[in-house]
Amino acid sequence: MKNTLLGSLYLILASSIWGGMYVVVKVVVSVIPPLELVWMRYLVAIIALLIIGLITRQKWRIEKRYFLLIIAIGIIGNTISIVAQETGTMLSTAQMGAIITSATPAFMVVFARIILKERLTLKKGISVILATIGVLFIVGIGDVNMSSTLGGIALFIAALTWALMSVLIKRLPSDYSQIVVTTYSILVALIVLTPFVLPRLHEMSITQLADPTIWGGLLYLGIVSTACGFLLWNRGLQMLNASSGGIFFFFQPLVGTLLGWLILGETIGVTFWIGTILILTGVLFVIVEKK
Repeated sequence: MKNTLLGSLYLILASSIWGGMYVVVKVVVSVIPPLELVWMRYLVAIIALLIIGLITRQKWRIEKRYFLLIIAIGIIGNTISIVAQETGTMLSTAQMGAIITSATPAFMVVFARIILKERLTLKKGISVILATIGVLFIVGIGDVNMSSTLGGIALFIAALTWALMSVLIKRLPSDYSQIVVTTYSILVALIVLTPFVLPRLHEMSITQLADPTIWGGLLYLGIVSTACGFLLWNRGLQMLNASSGGIFFFFQPLVGTLLGWLILGETIGVTFWIGTILILTGVLFVIVEKK
């Protein structure tokens, strides 16, 4: 039970951090294009993780049989999924992004069954359904512009690949430090993205990058959202079943909407609170099942 509550807390914190991330991205992406932004936040994150790893004296050795798995996690989750998410959000709307990426937990249930042979239970199914309905209540479905076909496809790919990555993490030994796993997977993504980003860096304005709001936002995205967020998510997944852990992903649109109301002055209505209750009920089903 202790591991369930602690793992749940890690996943809630990670999803909440990512929910608040969109407020920062909205400002920073006006100066730094999506692909370059992903690369730069990873560069900041890798430095932060290396410092944390050195201070905590991590053992950086990974058995050869897990090399391909680490590379797969880095390419599928940290590269394809994140770039697809940034691209999809840019081409469509934040509302569509919240709706499509909310399919991630359902995909995690499917992948957990196929790859990890996890048992599907009635409570898992109910929790995903309740939380999905909750997200639809929060973001609404009336104003979604379905003509943004490319954006929708990109967001679907983002949801699918993030779910697959989250399940693949469970294939790694539980005694592997998440600092080491996260550092190596982000390093893989950084290496893959570098050839595409370097030729375009000169196009960015140095003057705009010197703005404290921009570099402050970049540091937040790299250290808090990427380094800390990925560490919390990966660690939380190691402590729960993959199919159960996915339900906590729904805190992302919940927190994003709430912060949009508190910080950006966006309006929320009674449907937000109905959706919140449904999401929390779905999470409760997971915790009770584990107990």
